[in-house]
Amino acid sequence: MPWPRSLLALMALGVGSQGCAGSFHRGPMPGEPRDATFLEIEGTRVRYTDRGEGPPVVLIHGFASSLETWLAVAPALEKRHRVLSLDLKGFGWTDRPEGDYSPAAQARLVWGLLDARGVEQAAVVAHSWGSSVALSMALSQPRRVSRIALYDAWVYEEQLPSFFLWSRSPGIGETLFGLFYKERPDEKMARAFYDQRFVTHALVSDVERALDRPGTVAAALAAVRGQRFAEIQDRYRTITQPALLLWGREDEVTTLPFGERLARDLPDARLVVYPRCGHFPMIEAPYVSTAELASFLAAGGTP
Repeated sequence: MPWPRSLLALMALGVGSQGCAGSFHRGPMPGEPRDATFLEIEGTRVRYTDRGEGPPVVLIHGFASSLETWLAVAPALEKRHRVLSLDLKGFGWTDRPEGDYSPAAQARLVWGLLDARGVEQAAVVAHSWGSSVALSMALSQPRRVSRIALYDAWVYEEQLPSFFLWSRSPGIGETLFGLFYKERPDEKMARAFYDQRFVTHALVSDVERALDRPGTVAAALAAVRGQRFAEIQDRYRTITQPALLLWGREDEVTTLPFGERLARDLPDARLVVYPRCGHFPMIEAPYVSTAELASFLAAGGTP
């Protein structure tokens, strides 16, 4: 299929320039929450939370998101678990250094946090692109992962849009992200929700402020370039931990057929589908999905 003339023009612009995705960033950023806690992991200043007591659970957010994804979930889990969450490298209030942003690299960052906090084994809960990090954790250190719960997972090469694939090319990616990554967050958020009442002015404003943090565009491009799922997706069949897949039936970002595929690929997986729900079941189906998650985690007992 021929590429659009407008895209070819952008490619020519990108190849002939130094790109315009901006630079990376280390250290505090304007507006940083006063109560935020940080640890330095592999030279990266990582924002995290660590609350509750009991069998450990680590919560991993998705692409262009932060640990706030779990604001409605974490308190329910903290009643019976020690719950850790973090902003992955390049997102939230964590550093945006130059380097590797692949799922494997992010998994090492999570393991570094767990090591620093004295956690030997944990259940791993993740959303969207964070699911690729969770699966990388299970592949790299399987004995340390007790159970896996994934919301609307983004883990297959076939899920990647053309924009992401084109952005792998040097110069072209910098140009595309520099021009388009921060554009129309309201439309992007609208696509993620079935119930448009959740796409509030306050939510869109929060997203816009997050996009303006230094280093964000460069880090997002690096994370997209790290999404080379074709190299690892055949290995999902070797992950034997019990897995719970929670999916919005109307999700237009990670469509249900990919949930059904992942349920087949993971040897011990169960898929739960929520009607009238998009990409964020923890927001659009909060009570039933959180209850399902809590029950699944409780079944694992003490690691």
